Amino acid sequence: MSRPGDTGHRRRLDVLGQDFFPAYVVWELTLRCDHACTHCGSRAGVARDHELSTEEALRVAGELADLGAREVVLIGGEAYLHDGFLDVVRALRARGVVPAMTTGGRGVTAELARAMRDAGISHVSVSIDGLEPTHDRMRNLRGSWAAGMAALGHLRDAGITIASNINLNRLNHRDLEPLYEVLRDRGVASWQVQLTSPLGRAADRVDLIFQPWDLLDVVPRIAALKQRARGDGVLLMPGNNLGYFGPEEATLRSLRAGDRDHWRGCQAGKFVMGIESDGAVKGCPSLQTAHYVGGNLRDRDLAAIWRAESPLGFNRARTVDDLWGFCRTCDFAEPCLGGCSFTAHAILGRPGNNPYCHYRARTLAKRGQRERLVPAEAAAGDPFDNGTFEIVVEALDAPDPAAARDGDELVQITRRPARMRPVAPG
Repeated sequence: MSRPGDTGHRRRLDVLGQDFFPAYVVWELTLRCDHACTHCGSRAGVARDHELSTEEALRVAGELADLGAREVVLIGGEAYLHDGFLDVVRALRARGVVPAMTTGGRGVTAELARAMRDAGISHVSVSIDGLEPTHDRMRNLRGSWAAGMAALGHLRDAGITIASNINLNRLNHRDLEPLYEVLRDRGVASWQVQLTSPLGRAADRVDLIFQPWDLLDVVPRIAALKQRARGDGVLLMPGNNLGYFGPEEATLRSLRAGDRDHWRGCQAGKFVMGIESDGAVKGCPSLQTAHYVGGNLRDRDLAAIWRAESPLGFNRARTVDDLWGFCRTCDFAEPCLGGCSFTAHAILGRPGNNPYCHYRARTLAKRGQRERLVPAEAAAGDPFDNGTFEIVVEALDAPDPAAARDGDELVQITRRPARMRPVAPG
């Protein structure tokens, strides 16, 4: 499980031999945001109706501590736009929970950075999605990159451990190596690399999304960067939707050189929990709200929601019998259990079969084949929503339909289009 700012000194969870508890919590304090990013899974911008007040949020902070939460990452929107942001940080710290933050950084001034330090923020990850031109296009705001870079400096100068993260896709993957150098020189302790999933606004821009065969190029590059980063004292870790079980798996997942760590299945609702700003609780912050909410904090206390049989705990009894398609027949079906749940659901409408898999892409490539994702149904336009795709199996050297267009173009699809028929293989 990758964590913003995790430099490897904290003890790893025993996900196979320990009772389930929400060790790692991502808490959306508000959906209000000072960006309107083209790839935002929550479609952030305007606050949700009936967001938790500061008083309610402080009660939740105590309930998280009572359940044994180790680390709470505050997000938005932008967490600092919630009136009680610093109060929540102080409350978590006072109860022995590590408070952290992921941010776009636009509003992180030197003054706010010092206030965050004094409140007890442990580490902050600033989202940087490419070099300046690419980042500003993805963030839909000229000057966003400069603001993010300034935020890293303010946080570092305040004595806060800084990290960064990137959503990787067809628009920005060419920036990967030079961006690493920029972030290394800025002093980041760690860098999380995850794939952009067709979730929220990213579901409306299908040309932004990787095709499964793109992993054949991207994953080895990330593994090579991780080895390079080790020599620079930077911890590069993959997001939960990047992998799985190709020859680079141990390199990608391990904290230290020589370790043989590997993906151990989706931990949503087992050791991970997400809280939305209106009090909805689910097993992972990126899971689709319409399908995975286990309850609301205004109706029940957090412990009752966590322990109840509900969509929040869908993952706790998952076995290979819950898998389907390629994943059901895979040699790594038992340890992997279908990879990242929200990513699989965002592509095919339910978990258990995940075409974003390096081993899968390599296996098909050995047969001279690849999978292409074809849009079938568009997303409705709600936070954490998705459309669906159909998979076309075709020749590995088949033309890429997107190559006929500008490779950097962001294409927005019309919502609820007529259903598209897959083209014939080859």
